[in-house]
Amino acid sequence: MAKEQSLVLIKPDGIVKSLTGNIISIISESKLKVVGAKLIRVSEELAKKHYIKHEGKDFYSGLIKYLTGGAQFHTNRVLALVYEGEDAIRKLRNLVGDKNPELAHPTTIRGKYGRIHSSTGVFENVIHASDTQEEAEREIKLWFSPGELANVIFPAKEQEVSKKEKVWA
Repeated sequence: MAKEQSLVLIKPDGIVKSLTGNIISIISESKLKVVGAKLIRVSEELAKKHYIKHEGKDFYSGLIKYLTGGAQFHTNRVLALVYEGEDAIRKLRNLVGDKNPELAHPTTIRGKYGRIHSSTGVFENVIHASDTQEEAEREIKLWFSPGELANVIFPAKEQEVSKKEKVWA
């Protein structure tokens, strides 16, 4: 098996319910290595880029609202992590469980912590994990810059970038 990387997002419902420690503990049993981690405020633009493959589907706008916090969570933060190791994608997908929390095995993260709102049908599945190597690369490059990762996992180059950013006063 080749070394792989995967993006994991602990979504706003996981943050609000204080599940980050529990989720990270479950994932740590896989012996995969964390090579990137940060708490991010998710903009609508980032959410749309993340879910681009679902654009035009009936549930697309709900996904965007969900990842950006929506009215029910009162936060637009997610914990973004990059895991690396042998067979990382399969291992993480097995730990995460089915996208539908009601179909997820009870021992998986979504089986334990996910739910579906009966009034709206909205899935709260607390976590995202990349489903293919191609998606993992696209997602990691979307959520992280090369300098934010402990390992160089994809080709990168040095480039002078001029941008406006917040600094401490």
